[in-house]
Amino acid sequence: MLTRIKLSNLKCFERLLLPVAPLTLFTGPNASGKSSVLQALVLIHQTMREHEWSTRLALNGAGVRLVAMLDVVDEISGRDSFGILLADDKDSFEWTFGGERRDMSMEVRRVSVNGKTTEAPTRLRYLLPPDGGADLPLARQIHGLSYITAERAPPQDTYTLEDPHNVATVGPKGEHAVSVLHWGRDEPVIESLILPDAPPNRFKQVEEHMRKFFPGYRMEVQQPQRSNAVTLGIRMSDDTEFHRPAHTGFGLTQSLPIVVAALSASEGDIILIENPEVHLHPAGQALMGRFLADVAHAGVQVFVETHSDHVLNGIRRSVKDGKLSAGQVAIHFFQARSAGQPQVASPMLDDSGNIDSWPEGFFDQFDIDANYFAGWGED
Repeated sequence: MLTRIKLSNLKCFERLLLPVAPLTLFTGPNASGKSSVLQALVLIHQTMREHEWSTRLALNGAGVRLVAMLDVVDEISGRDSFGILLADDKDSFEWTFGGERRDMSMEVRRVSVNGKTTEAPTRLRYLLPPDGGADLPLARQIHGLSYITAERAPPQDTYTLEDPHNVATVGPKGEHAVSVLHWGRDEPVIESLILPDAPPNRFKQVEEHMRKFFPGYRMEVQQPQRSNAVTLGIRMSDDTEFHRPAHTGFGLTQSLPIVVAALSASEGDIILIENPEVHLHPAGQALMGRFLADVAHAGVQVFVETHSDHVLNGIRRSVKDGKLSAGQVAIHFFQARSAGQPQVASPMLDDSGNIDSWPEGFFDQFDIDANYFAGWGED
């Protein structure tokens, strides 16, 4: 499980060192750097996944498309390179990538595994020396992580069936979620995530967890004869027919990839999620926070980028209820780059779910508006 991420001269960061936890929350204003941290992980992941023996970092792939080096290197302090360090309790990987400003991939100039450095390597596997890193647990976790962006796929009449040997995750837009659910419908889920009112297989557990968000939810996934596609039917009452996803609430299909990804994961896996609150009612957003806390408690490492205080409060409630300890949660509040303040503040939780500090701009808009209506604040 990752414990540290360090970025050097990447996008808006000259130097950033973040401690991370089983459940890590990234929040803050738009364009403050939250997504850049997730993208650093995805850059490593997509290169490992799509270019096993490459000695170059793929800036453009299935997970993210960052175009060229000039779009990635910090414009203020960087020149022609940037660095990424990823570490767990036992191992650490550190890379320096470089190239020309318009390069659409970057050479590995230096890679270090547990302090042993290789300069300008000519042979790598998963961006690591094949005889000293590629088979470590941390490499496997990064290689197999799931990433779900904020721009998830809209409802479809049919969903393409992908080869489960090639497509093992729900995909960055959640586009493979129904395929993953179809092929793995009878697979078991992590024991601590099993809800008692449904059989312990993936399909029925996904359905039951979705019912927590959307009471009455039922689904069917069917493969028409002689097709490499499946259809998803959804109903919200046992008294109605199954309907196409486009005729149900948009939040249903936006939440489904998150639930499928979580219930398809194994202990030690990593899931990155942008804006899990998309198209959810505030009560559903709070439930999403509690669900993600349950997933982290089950041993899956979860990174969440969110603008929702309801998601945060759902996590806080899980801590107060003892489902997740305060030490298992890291909160990082990103702020615009300036000389007068750090780029990241990290409020701490206690075992009652209380937050020790509230930096300006950290989920304070409700109080600002309430004070304005009360006549205590200015526009």
